[in-house]
This record gives sequence, structure tokens and C-alpha cells, in this order.
Amino acid sequence: MKKIGIFLEDIDIQAWIAHSILVIGFAMLTIRIALVLKNVITGEAEGFKHADEAKERMPIALALGLSSIGTILLFSNDSLASIALKLFEALSEHYTLLAIPFFILSSSFLSTGGVARRIIRFALSLVGHVHGGIAMASVVACMIFAAVSGSSPATVAAIGTIVIAGMVKAGYPQSFAAGVIANAGTLGILIPPSIVMLVYAAATEVSAARMFMAGFLPGLMMGFLLMIAIYIVARIRKIPCQPWAGIQEIITSGFSASGGLMLIVIVLGSIYGGVASPTEAAAVSAVYAFLVAIWGYRDIGPLKNSPWRKEGEGAASVVVRNTLLFFVSLSKCFTDKEVQKVVIDAAKVSIMLLFIIANAMLFAHVLTTERIPHSIATIIVDLGLSPWMFLVVVNLLLLAAGNFMEPSAILLIMAPILFPIAMKLGIDPIHLGIIMVVNMEI
Repeated sequence: MKKIGIFLEDIDIQAWIAHSILVIGFAMLTIRIALVLKNVITGEAEGFKHADEAKERMPIALALGLSSIGTILLFSNDSLASIALKLFEALSEHYTLLAIPFFILSSSFLSTGGVARRIIRFALSLVGHVHGGIAMASVVACMIFAAVSGSSPATVAAIGTIVIAGMVKAGYPQSFAAGVIANAGTLGILIPPSIVMLVYAAATEVSAARMFMAGFLPGLMMGFLLMIAIYIVARIRKIPCQPWAGIQEIITSGFSASGGLMLIVIVLGSIYGGVASPTEAAAVSAVYAFLVAIWGYRDIGPLKNSPWRKEGEGAASVVVRNTLLFFVSLSKCFTDKEVQKVVIDAAKVSIMLLFIIANAMLFAHVLTTERIPHSIATIIVDLGLSPWMFLVVVNLLLLAAGNFMEPSAILLIMAPILFPIAMKLGIDPIHLGIIMVVNMEI
């Protein structure tokens, strides 16, 4: 418990408090796992129609955790208490992972608070007049939203629900419209800030800021290439283009979307400028997204449909009234149904993802203690594989793994195995990370 003791001393918390929370938390977790296992075995789990189908589709987090615990109990000298300690350390020792719940909460407020709609309008004003303009604007909107959310599912949900119907109405085939969003939405894990990059950084102990810097240019290049492909297809299929919106619309829509666009400057500027760590920037982004959605755009929350300025109201009156509304609305946010739903949904996603991460890190711990990565690295080095041949193998492995697991679990399982091999072959860890993240887009 030495590491936990140092951690508690640093944050000035009595040891018995943290230990009690740990015991209570794992007791609740055990009960929850037992209930989930019971539903899985009996076929009552959501999405399972038959018990046999449920048995064949055990949740990835449980599969990782149970296999790790079974290996430790049967084949290792570690005690059962070490499992709880390792699960505790899996998150407490990786400060970077604390950014994940904040980015998820930020993207939830942005996707429900009207930011996505304003970003789409701004993107349409920029490229809507080009052949395939609506589809290209969808790509631009996905790139912008990816730079403020860090999540591919959030990007697809926020942008896709709006633009797919618009593309179909404008004459695009529905399959083409869905394909554009499915491809552009994956840029959410490549264009920083990226939750998947944070997971890789935690698994390999590389700098999250360096990963963010390395992913920016490839993300822009992939978005630009996708727009070129859209333009070619639009010309071949003779899809009509929209009239040019004009400079005034670009300025107006840009100002309207500035609340969301400023988040890019705040998050990436603070990280690249050395002002804040990714975790600190994520916390700031969550608070900023909350303020923009609740008080700025007022599309959700207690101030919903409340105008910034009433007809005939003076400037001084506007400032005083909105300042008072801001402080009054803060207390009402805790009881507002829409705000509660956003927070609860974000918490569910965060808990699910962090539970997978904790179990995957336990699995990686078992692999490391059994020296499996070292053995595989020795075999591959002895085979004489060149760096580029190794990277080809990595791409094939990730392509296969992506059919069965979600990105965070893949990275946490594969990175501890592939990372030591890449280091022996002289491959840059950031280069390897970007390759793995790009593969997660497929």
C-alpha cells in the first residue's frame, strides 16, 4: 500500500477514508458484476434474445477482468488483495485518464446545447457552394466538432443527425450521405483532443501533448482527402451545388459558432502553449461547454428560449438582467431535467469506458508479469523483421481486432505487447501511436 499512502499524503486525505471508499466501491462493483453475469447467462441482458446468444457475447470488460483474475488466482503468486490494489492503481496512477470524463461531459453539452447546429451552418457558408458542398461542409463540421469533443461517437451523433437528412433532401443518395458521416466522424479520435490518444498515452507512458501535436496534421490531411473524393463523386453524379452564401453569412455564422470555436483555442492553445496539461484543459473545456450551452446559447437548461436582449431594452439593462439571470440560473441547473439528463448520460458513458480501461489495464498487468510481451518481442526480433514489416503486421492485427472490440480496449491490450517490440526496432513511440489511432478509425 506504499504507493497509495504516498498518493493520499499528497492530496491530504486520511487513509481510512480512501480505503473505506475503496472497499464500498468494490463491494458495489461486485454486486453489479454478479447481476450483469446473471443477466448474461440467462439471456436477459439488453440486446440478447436467447441465452445461447448471451453466452457468446460476454461484455469485453467482464471478459478481460475475469480472465485476468482467474490467471492471477490459479497461476500467479499474487494475492486476491493485489487485484483490488491493481484496479485502484490502474486509474489513480494515470493522471491523464482523468481527462476522459471531462471530455465526454464537454462533448455531451456541446452536442445537445446547439453548438453542432451552429458549426454546421458555418461550414455550409464556407464550402456549401462547391460541387458536393453539403457533404464537404459535413466533413468540415465533423473536423471542427472533433477538435472540441475528442470523441468519434459524439461527432457522428451531433453532426450526423442533422446533416444526413439535409444531404438526402438535396439529392444525395442516402447510402452516400451515411458513408460520408461514418468516415468523417472517425476523425474525432485523430484530430486532438482525442480520448483514444489519451488511452494510448496512459498505456505507454508517452506524452499526451505530443500525441495531440502529432495527430493534428494527419487529421487535417485525411479530412482534406475525403473532401477531394466527395468533390469527384459529386461531379460524376452531377449532384447540384448550393448558391454562394456570401461574405455576410460567413461572418454572421462564424460569430454565431464562435462559442464552440473558442473551445478549440482554449483547449489546444493551453496544451500546446504549456499553460495546462491535457487533464486540466479537459476540466476547463467541461466548464466552458456547460456555460456556453446553458448561458451562452441557451438551447437547454433553465434559461432555454430566454432572449439575450428584449425589444427596446438598453445596453445597461441587458448587462444587469443577464448577470442576475446567470447567478439565479446556476442553482436551477441542478434541478433542470435537461441538464440532469446530459450529466447522467455523460456519467454512464464515462463509467462504461473507465470500467473497460481498468479491466484492460489489469489484463495488461497480467501479460507483463508473465513476461508475455518480452517473449513475443524476442521472437519477432529473432525473426529479423524490419520496422516496416513489423508495422504491416501491426496494421493487420489491429484490423482484425477492430472487428471484435472497441478502440480503448484494443489499445490497452495491444499497446503493452507491441510497444516494447517497436522500441527494440527503433520505431518512434509517437509514430506507432498515430498508426494505432488511425487503425482505430476503421
